[in-house]
Amino acid sequence: MEDQIAALTAELATLKDGMAGLNRTTAETFYWLTIPLMVLIHAGFLSYEMGASRAKNALASGIKNILAFAFIIPTFYYVGWFIYWAFPTGFSMAPGPIGTSGLDYALAAANPVGAVMGPNVADSATGVFFGAFAMFAATTASIMSGSLIERIQIVGFTILAIVLGSFVWILGAAWGWHADGWLVTSFGYHDFGAAGVVHAIAGFFTLGVLINLGARVGKFNADGSANAIAGHSMPAALVGLMLIIAGFWGFLMGCVIFPGEPWSWGQGIFATIYGTPVTLSAMTFNILMGFAGGAIAAWVMTHDPFWMMSGALGGIISVAGGLDLYWPPMAFVIAAIGGAIMPLVARYVERLRIDDAVGAVALHGVVGLWGVIAVGIFAAGYPALTSEGAPVISLTGQIVGAVVMAALGFIPGYVVSLVLKKLGMLRVPREAEVMGLDKVKVPIEAYPEFLAAGPATKTPAE
Repeated sequence: MEDQIAALTAELATLKDGMAGLNRTTAETFYWLTIPLMVLIHAGFLSYEMGASRAKNALASGIKNILAFAFIIPTFYYVGWFIYWAFPTGFSMAPGPIGTSGLDYALAAANPVGAVMGPNVADSATGVFFGAFAMFAATTASIMSGSLIERIQIVGFTILAIVLGSFVWILGAAWGWHADGWLVTSFGYHDFGAAGVVHAIAGFFTLGVLINLGARVGKFNADGSANAIAGHSMPAALVGLMLIIAGFWGFLMGCVIFPGEPWSWGQGIFATIYGTPVTLSAMTFNILMGFAGGAIAAWVMTHDPFWMMSGALGGIISVAGGLDLYWPPMAFVIAAIGGAIMPLVARYVERLRIDDAVGAVALHGVVGLWGVIAVGIFAAGYPALTSEGAPVISLTGQIVGAVVMAALGFIPGYVVSLVLKKLGMLRVPREAEVMGLDKVKVPIEAYPEFLAAGPATKTPAE
């Protein structure tokens, strides 16, 4: 009998180890899969920006997007990942209430020259978490990219992308997308799908850059009226936007915490980054409703296919902050509001003589803020954390968070781009812009069989 009990105990221990190993590898695979899905976002940005550019600038637009992606990876490895764990409570680098933050924790969990940031068979989480966050960082930098096409220097853009992707947005994430973040613990800030910490920061960083960069040659007339500068391939732009939307399933998948691991919030259900419960099922309802509401509203407002597809993305951004909380019909309405305000904001920005080539300030900046504030309007009262005495979500807390995200984006964007402008590193010369950046910077043509060189007979806006 004792032998049987011992054998059964050993068998149960083996089964327990096996289940733990299965859960561990499933969790690792879950986050690993988010990474190629998020790479789709960058395939989308590549197609989107090249299509939105004139043919003479198509390759230059694509190259700067790929370079931003490439430079983000090592800079985020050495700096960005450390920032996320070191600064949630502010610049003091003091530990937060749950202890997963501060200087000592960051040195243990994200030291770029330490053993933790490399192969370790005992650690199946750090690499995939780093990879997912690096994709978030690259996405944030790519949001800026399209607005600046056809006149920014590649070196200046690359510097701006590094600042935004490896320094600025991740500081916002530490403050508002971390359970120890001071916006969360002090104000109950809630931003499940990063409407503020990614989209709003990127959009307002872009606005700061655009003010210093200036408009494309031929965009505005002497009386202030604007000329439309059409890209060379609307189909490529639309396919790109759809790829971005497909990739955002991976982005939002990376926003949940897998259950059942030592680093998890619990055993039986997915959780948000704040520890509150969420299901992939709830997210699916609201992502689809967000897509539909934004696309329909933008089409009704503009009857423009470009803005319709942008509206679909804007609808998802509108509901991203509260994907875990909204009832689906509510998500549809929130998304429709975002899809409706987006083209109105884009027109207002243009009236200010700011040349935002793809409307990122409206789509990501303002709609991102709407996504943050909407949580305070439609989801107030829910707990922001699971700890006893935790703050609740409120409109005041969401407005505070929105202001912080907008300022955190705009101020560095304006300052860094102003410095680059003073150094002559921001904008290409007028002659290069008129000739086309592919010839000057690449230098090959995207479509040599169809666009043979000839006398310059077109206007600068063409």
